Amino acid sequence: MLSYLVNKRALILMINFFTSPDQYKHWQINISGNVATLLLNVDENENPTLGYTLKLNSYDLGVDIELNDAVQRLRFEHPEVGAVIITSAKDRVFSAGANIQMLGQLSHVEKVNFCKYTNETRISIEDASLNSGQTYLCAINGPASGGGYELALATEHIILVDDGATAIALPEVPSLAVLPGTGGLTRVIDKRHVRRDRADFFCTTSEGVRGRRALDWNLVDELATRSNLVSQTHSRAKSFAQKNNRRISANGIKLEPINRKIEKNLISYDLIEILINRDLRTATFKIKGPDKTSNLSIKYIYSIGCKFWPLAFARELDDAILHLRFNEPEIGTWVLTSEGNHDAMEAIDKIMLKNYKNWFIHEIILNLKRTFKRLDISSRSLIALIEPNSCFTGTLAELALAADTSYMLDKAIEENTEKKTTFCLTGINFGYLSMSNGLSRISSRFLGNKGHIEKIKLIGGKQLEAKEAEELGLVTFAPDDIDWDDEIRIALEARASFSPDALSAMEANLRFGGPETIESKIFSRLSAWQNWLFQRPNANTSLESYGTGKQPTFDRNRV
Repeated sequence: MLSYLVNKRALILMINFFTSPDQYKHWQINISGNVATLLLNVDENENPTLGYTLKLNSYDLGVDIELNDAVQRLRFEHPEVGAVIITSAKDRVFSAGANIQMLGQLSHVEKVNFCKYTNETRISIEDASLNSGQTYLCAINGPASGGGYELALATEHIILVDDGATAIALPEVPSLAVLPGTGGLTRVIDKRHVRRDRADFFCTTSEGVRGRRALDWNLVDELATRSNLVSQTHSRAKSFAQKNNRRISANGIKLEPINRKIEKNLISYDLIEILINRDLRTATFKIKGPDKTSNLSIKYIYSIGCKFWPLAFARELDDAILHLRFNEPEIGTWVLTSEGNHDAMEAIDKIMLKNYKNWFIHEIILNLKRTFKRLDISSRSLIALIEPNSCFTGTLAELALAADTSYMLDKAIEENTEKKTTFCLTGINFGYLSMSNGLSRISSRFLGNKGHIEKIKLIGGKQLEAKEAEELGLVTFAPDDIDWDDEIRIALEARASFSPDALSAMEANLRFGGPETIESKIFSRLSAWQNWLFQRPNANTSLESYGTGKQPTFDRNRV
């Protein structure tokens, strides 16, 4: 399932994000009625060749790949579940967080990618609690340090065993010279509303806090004796499940394996083909939209399950994003293209919006939203190309709206073809697939211009040609066939010539205008500072000396 890129030992292996419960090494799923339990039981010797052992339920990327898969499967395969307990299967140990030896030997790129993925997984847990009626709660049965406590923070209710010994802690600043990497600082303040002075003390004391103080400071929601922890947690979970009112009798939808083939410069799925140009450092996505209209019904959609186009597309795009992030870090520009039937895409959007309250359709839209968010926060330049064979309608129009720059071919080339170059918005583009800042991509695009957004809403469903789309601000440029090839070539060559660091920083600043949310803070403020800290000598010496008994020597300059 997982092989790390360990540069120090010149071990170059691919990271694979495919897994399923029968392959899990670190998690167990137990389901009793409308309550599920995720038991963390890390196999500390799962990857013995990588130079570290996952002691005390500490985790690496492999542990989180399984957790992400479990969260997704509970949403789709077990709609009857209304509450999910996260706890440890090990006696008197919850989790020591991210494995420090693992972090110490990873390259800078690998550390940043690891933190981003764990953040996305924690946010998917919060999304399930908020939008899917599957409320997560956590039973801390032993010390929870760093990322272990951050995992608990992602749930909506934390129960801590009060035994005089079990502590929760965010010790990264005093012990490692880095920040809690999975949103801990943000959630302590913004989610749990811990007073700033108390949060400061909590985050600068390695030993953390216990029992009554943790409860009084709102770092946890309940205390339990060790003998009562299990029964008290299950009682609380059942009450959450009842409040969620998820009286779903329908069977879940099995998430079958994705078809994927990887060659040297080609990655192929059923609906997506990705061609890599290593000279230009580009990955061109060729996305196959729905190819024909049909009389869709909920019964039919249930019958095809995970093969229903929007879900199949979301799962393939999600895997492609992760694969390129981790395994192709030098491919810095992603070119987004599409093909398909506009009417078919619009019909799918309409059936999804009409049946939005249906649990399965609702989960598909949420999954699309999470996948597009993953695209937004990927540190890659995004360029959309809208051509005669394209299908940038509704759901697929989000790709063009997510792009940093979009080019739409003017109609001059269309004199000898039956295909027209068009761009079309549907109802799904207005609030159903919001970004991390809580806004739709249309609202983020036209910040402070509500009148223009309302104007665009009125023409939803219209197939817009290039000049009209350009005038409305829905695409960046609309060159004709004479200039098309040169403009695209110049744009890609320019992107390849710029500093990747500067591009990542610029794009992250420009993509997320408007209000801040917990999620956008984690992916902007935290990611930027952690990225910087990981490169500083203080962090490097601390991570490498951890556990050796040697005290790091700090550069004392405040920067």
